[in-house]
Amino acid sequence: MTVRKFAIADAAFERSPGQTADVYAGNVVDQRDGAPVTIGYGRYGPDQSIDEHIVVDDVMIVLEGRISVASADGTVTAGSGEIIHMPKGSQVTIRSHEEGAVTAYVTYPHWQQPEG
Repeated sequence: MTVRKFAIADAAFERSPGQTADVYAGNVVDQRDGAPVTIGYGRYGPDQSIDEHIVVDDVMIVLEGRISVASADGTVTAGSGEIIHMPKGSQVTIRSHEEGAVTAYVTYPHWQQPEG
């Protein structure tokens, strides 16, 4: 593998699987690259909310806006430059605030299975 850098323009965004909210994810590195992790960007419209069962360890870095994640342990809110870790097995509600949000993420292992 070679060293590479990415920008949000490199991500091909698609709606999060099974969701109807204005929430999109775009992988820039995943199993198709032979990497053990998935790396990508997330884009959340204003005041959006999704419920997820976290099936991988998921690290979310907030680049713009704010994100709140509610779980059985309570709610954490992160703003620009802050990181949220969602452990595998967590049941969470991820919510953006009035300004929406842009995030970067790293998951281990891959959150999305390849087609085919």
